[in-house]
Amino acid sequence: MEASLSRLLSTPGVKGTALVDAVTGLVYCVVGDELEVGDGVGTAELAAVITDRVGQAGVESELESVVVTTARRYHVVKSVRRTGDPLLLVTALDRDGTNLALALRHLERHAADVLA
Repeated sequence: MEASLSRLLSTPGVKGTALVDAVTGLVYCVVGDELEVGDGVGTAELAAVITDRVGQAGVESELESVVVTTARRYHVVKSVRRTGDPLLLVTALDRDGTNLALALRHLERHAADVLA
């Protein structure tokens, strides 16, 4: 798992990435800057709140991804499908060194490989 996540560090601008249990917030693995990635419990709670609010708005679909922007960073939370509790692939990217569209494509392509 660590080797799979480490490959994501080759994406331009990626500062750190982690695999988090979407229900409990347990961090299974983190590579790169752990402080940039943030807290697993907080990320799981954020994903749950967004999922609830989108559901209340009448959208009958599962959460795919969330992009949070700050002055210095992009924080991408990508849902990883599997049997059992869903997982979240959390990635922190440097805003100045990242083409967000290309980074999202790269994360999408490699999300399934994280569990391989």
